[in-house]
Formats: sequence, C-alpha cells, structure tokens
Amino acid sequence: MSTNDEKEELESAEESFADLFEKSFSAQTRLEPGQKIDAKIMKISGDWIFLDTGRKGEGVLEKKELLNADGEVTVKEGETITTWFLGMVNNELRFTTKLGSGAAGKSQLEDAWRNGIPVDGHVEKEVKGGFEVKISGSTRAFCPYSQIAMRRLDNAADVIGKHLSFRITEYGENGRNLVLSHRAILEEEAAKQKEAQKEILKEGMTVRGTITSIRDFGAFVSIGSIEGLLPISELGWTRVKDVSEVLSVGQNVEVVVKQIDWEHDRISFSLKDTLADPWDNVAANYPEGSFHGGQVARLAQFGAFVTLASGIDGLIHISKLGAGKRINHPREVLKEGETVEVKIESVDRENRRLSLSLAEVSRAVEEEERTIEDFRRSSAESATKTMGTLGDLLKAKLEKTKK
Repeated sequence: MSTNDEKEELESAEESFADLFEKSFSAQTRLEPGQKIDAKIMKISGDWIFLDTGRKGEGVLEKKELLNADGEVTVKEGETITTWFLGMVNNELRFTTKLGSGAAGKSQLEDAWRNGIPVDGHVEKEVKGGFEVKISGSTRAFCPYSQIAMRRLDNAADVIGKHLSFRITEYGENGRNLVLSHRAILEEEAAKQKEAQKEILKEGMTVRGTITSIRDFGAFVSIGSIEGLLPISELGWTRVKDVSEVLSVGQNVEVVVKQIDWEHDRISFSLKDTLADPWDNVAANYPEGSFHGGQVARLAQFGAFVTLASGIDGLIHISKLGAGKRINHPREVLKEGETVEVKIESVDRENRRLSLSLAEVSRAVEEEERTIEDFRRSSAESATKTMGTLGDLLKAKLEKTKK
C-alpha cells in the first residue's frame, strides 16, 4: 500500500471516529420533552430569562413564570433553578418551571403528570372532600383537603380564589380525572430550604420566628420552612401555667436555638434565654436578713414556694411555718395566691435558691430573743450592782477595824 493510500485511510478513520464521537455526544445531550434539569440564569431581559443548561445552545424561559404578586422578578442572574424541557420552538430550547394557566393540551398535562412538572391552578370552590381547581384555562381537577397545605386549614375560604402551583398526582380517564397536590410543592420547597438552613442554623443563635400553634406543653415556632418546639419551661424565668396567656398564634417572637437534632427533625427554642436573668442581681436586691412582699405560688409537702419578683422564687420550709408548732402540710398555714411578707434567710446564687421564713414568725422569734436577752442583761447588771454594794461594805468594815 502506498503512502498516499495509508494517509487517506487514516483520515477516513479519523473522520469516522469524529462522526461517531459527535453522534455519541449528541445522543447523551439530547433533551426529551418533560426532562428535568438544573439550569443557571445567564441573563434576565425583556420577557425572557436566558439559561445555561450545560449543553450546546442556551435555553429560554418566560420571565412571567418567576414574577411575584407585585410583578417583581424572584430570581437573579447567576442563580441556579430547576426547570423542565418543553421542546424546540423557533430553534430555541424552551423551558418551564411550571405549566401556565393558558390552554394546554392533554398531552402536555400527561407529560406534566409523568415528569412531575408543576402546573398553575386557580382554586375555584370547595367541594366534597376538597377543592375544585381549574388548570390550563378550562380543565377541572380535584385537590383533596389534605393536599392543599402542609397542615390542616382552619378556614377553607382562605384558599378560594387563589392561584397556586400543583403537582398532578393522578391522571385518569384520558385526562378527565385529575387529582392535584399543592402540598407536594410546599414539601419540596421546604426540603430545599431545610438543606440551606442546615448550613447556617446553629445552636445558640438568636432567630426570629412566628408562632404557628399552641399546645399545653408549649408552642411551635416557624422560622422559614423549619418548625421547632418552644417548651413551656422555656417561655420565661417565671413559672407559666397557660401558654396562651403569654403567646398567640401568628405572633412574631425572637428566640434562641436551644437544641438541633437534624436526624430526627427536632429543633427546640428558648424565649427565656433572650431575657435578662433576674438572678444576676438577686444578692443585691434580696440580701440576707431583708424583708419583702411576695405571693404564694405553690404548696408542696415540704414547704411553700413564694414568688418575690418575675423569675425569683424562694422556699419557706415547712419547719418554719408552724410558729413553733408541728404541722403536717403548708396548707394549714398558707394558701396559693395569698400575699405574704417574708424574710430572706439565705441566698444561694449558684443553685438559684432562696431560703425564706414568714416575716411575722421571724419578727416574733426575734422579739422573743430580744426579750430574753434584755432580761439576761438586766439580771446580770443587777447582780453586778448588788455585789458591788456588798464589796463596798466589806471594804469599809475592814478600814474601820484597822483604826
């Protein structure tokens, strides 16, 4: 074989390999309608958003899909979004984040069902078991109560007339029987936000949240897509019996992240940790031996707890309640809610304990002790005076004898 023949054969082989490679690459990158991809926003201009899909040629997306109620764009250049490929239109790769409210054929709705493409819907009215929703202009669909929100709605009228995004969860009777879920969209968004929150949310951080529900044991607080528990014991430095007396649903609060357990999706908050600790100045405000007014907060077998100020409780031991007499329970002397005057017997700042006694009893004891002390002192002085007179007599008699 001549040199020229070898050269032509080599070039032919290279061309064949190049063709095969190009075909293989094209096959790998060819998009199918309904295919889901993450695309980077290259430019926002006019009515269109231009996308970098990581493939040959840029994609386009209608800007109106990403406008909020005020007509403002909700994304920015450089951001990555999730899209679905619709097909080629005028040699452009067309994408969507959801099927709009305009007319859409049954094939598009079926593609949306098969590929999980969100669809826009208008909640028309409440029907048995849920809501009637109109999608793609005139197509009627059904959304069960359990799929309209993350939690049960208190008032169904809150969603009537709203435009929401849905997933088609059931496609039957050639598109005549459609079941939707708005909850699926919310859960996906919550999952994304949760992943983002994992990177920034740390124990000890102070965050702002909203009270979503109230229970006997505390309240649930939402911070974005994450919800956690604010236990009743963390509402404040004072003892709280009824959460609803302190908080209300919809109230905005500032709380400290107390504990995070991502594995079990449990987060706890503290409102108490955002407040000044009343025990910081307890020694100065309640020195030993001082008298103060308080309210009987709770009676126990071993004594009575008295609230002196918000977050400052002390204990009167049962042994100091009977005025010297033995009693079986503090209720024989006091009752809850009663206002009393107490004396500070001792202060234990480290263990947050105040030992108290009833002021009336303490004063009686002190008065008795003063009376006894006065009697003893008087007796001693009298004895001393008497002995002094006798000494004088003896001295005078001795001097007389010497004479």
